[in-house]
Amino acid sequence: MENRIYGYARVSSRDQNEDRQIDSLRTLGVADENIIIDKCSGKDTQRDGYQYLKRQILRSGDTLVIKELDRLSRNKSDIKHELEYFKEHNIHIRILDIPTTLTDFPKEQMWIMDMINSILIEVLGSIAENERLKIKRRQKEGIEAAKKRKVRFGRPEIPKPENWDFVISEVKSGQLRPVDAMKHLGLSHSQYYYMCKKFNI
Repeated sequence: MENRIYGYARVSSRDQNEDRQIDSLRTLGVADENIIIDKCSGKDTQRDGYQYLKRQILRSGDTLVIKELDRLSRNKSDIKHELEYFKEHNIHIRILDIPTTLTDFPKEQMWIMDMINSILIEVLGSIAENERLKIKRRQKEGIEAAKKRKVRFGRPEIPKPENWDFVISEVKSGQLRPVDAMKHLGLSHSQYYYMCKKFNI
């Protein structure tokens, strides 16, 4: 059975662009159809694309390519766990920001590569985790500062339409369907039912 090569890319939010990572994966010979992308946080490894790649696609002898170590996770213990998993399942991992993982050492020198990679992974894993904690701290400080400025969080308040009482009376009497009431009120489906709940309709 032919050994295959897959790539994994991750960005933290849907408005971020993964092109830089994908271009790098292509340079190592990963075909576009073999690149799995997640758009979510790296706080842990519970991501749909990653878990599908790991559990359903990758098999012994395959190679997984990622651009940076923190694409796996920003949690150091998770990074170590995932790398151990790949090693146990004979899945080769290539990390572009750790050049030694891109080198094929002779079998008798594999211990040298393992030692170098372990040191680099420890350092880079710590950097990734510290970056995650720094981001969390900044978010917390930002929220606290916003609260002091009395900034409101959550769903913005929807103003009650001027014709609300009349339109709702028509709905209650059966003269108007809810879908038509939404049009008259200028409300979306979710806004209409949010208002109904708010006013106990």
